[in-house]
Amino acid sequence: MASGDVVQGYARALFAAAESEGVLDKVGDELYAFARAVDQNPALREALTDAALPADRRKAVVVDLLGERAHPLATALVGFVIDAGRARDLGKIIDELARIAAQEREHELAEVRTAVALTEAQRDRLAAALSAATGRRVEVKVVVDETVVGGVLARVGDLVFDGSLASRLEGAKHALGS
Repeated sequence: MASGDVVQGYARALFAAAESEGVLDKVGDELYAFARAVDQNPALREALTDAALPADRRKAVVVDLLGERAHPLATALVGFVIDAGRARDLGKIIDELARIAAQEREHELAEVRTAVALTEAQRDRLAAALSAATGRRVEVKVVVDETVVGGVLARVGDLVFDGSLASRLEGAKHALGS
């Protein structure tokens, strides 16, 4: 089985588990945020993917991080991926899960990076604005990223909408000719 097929198979299994429990939106968002945290933290990525560490110790790291903050199914699904020896593919599996979930709803996936977490109302307004801008129904996945500083950086497929403070300052700098 090709690597992409394996990733898709695991993603479909996670999708089926979360959907059957009626918590796909919540668990999908939590898994997506966790995968981005792993991507951004090399020490965490190493702890989860180090084959020399027993799977139980790696799963304990997940429980310590997610604990009461995440739905128990989200923690269990990450543990399932670790037990299966696929921790190195965790980000790809969760990205594919998000893509599958959006596709099932006939939505386009939008990854939005902000310096702070967004309220539900802010997410809804942002989804509506991105939908209007792209002409597609958009499902927003928010990644808190301190490097954004202020504003929003959104990616919908190949389209990038850069409303970040850094981008605006760069634009002002160019407009002033410096």
